[in-house]
Amino acid sequence: MADALNPLNILAAIGRAVLTACRVVGDVTIFAIQGVLHLFRPPLYPRLMGRAFMEIAYFSLPVVALTAVFTGMVLALQSYSGFSRFGAESAVANVVVLSITRELGPVLAGLMVAGRIGAAFAAEIGTMRVTDQVDALTTLSTNPMKYLVTPRLIAGTIAMPLLVVVADILGVMGGWIVGSVKLGFNSSSYLAATLDFMQVIDVVSGLVKAAVFGFIVALMGCWNGFYSKGGAQGVGAATTSAVVSSSILILALDYILTEIFFTR
Repeated sequence: MADALNPLNILAAIGRAVLTACRVVGDVTIFAIQGVLHLFRPPLYPRLMGRAFMEIAYFSLPVVALTAVFTGMVLALQSYSGFSRFGAESAVANVVVLSITRELGPVLAGLMVAGRIGAAFAAEIGTMRVTDQVDALTTLSTNPMKYLVTPRLIAGTIAMPLLVVVADILGVMGGWIVGSVKLGFNSSSYLAATLDFMQVIDVVSGLVKAAVFGFIVALMGCWNGFYSKGGAQGVGAATTSAVVSSSILILALDYILTEIFFTR
């Protein structure tokens, strides 16, 4: 007990944790750079890229769409409840479109895709790793990074903005439905206020965030799966780590990108 409370031991533990974190960040950065560089070296695998694109964009569409619709509906209700205290109910449409396009659309879509696709990528590649299929690719003169990682990174970067476009539209539509049906707003006036208040930078910033989040989700899923070990238990741990790390990075990068776009 005394040794555990020794200041030198505490500093040593902190130092080990910091060094471990730096090593992991370096490993992930090198892994990402290698995955991107392989895009410019033949051969390419368009079929694998198309398959990953379908998994991310098409099969994730229902969960992203439902999340966006109900988020817009709840946001309209909560905004109206708060603004009615100050007689500012007319600002509901402005708040909904601003919140959805700038923040909630890309962030919630990223979290949903991280839970679905990040886990799937980690499980698939992790299973290949623990069953020696990754090593078999090398034996067959196929680069595992180019075959398994690069198509998923590119697909994630392209597919996520498309999902966020749908999420933005459906989120605003959810707020419009609640505003016009339940809260008593004039439908045309609500839509006019939405279009008048929305700016190009709001949509563009959300789409840039979406591209970054898509890359991060694919990267963490591939990285955790690629270096998983220990059989089925290791694959499960890699899957959990992929979802958790993707979610944390999405929230952290959301703040950083917001600072870049909107801090003067």
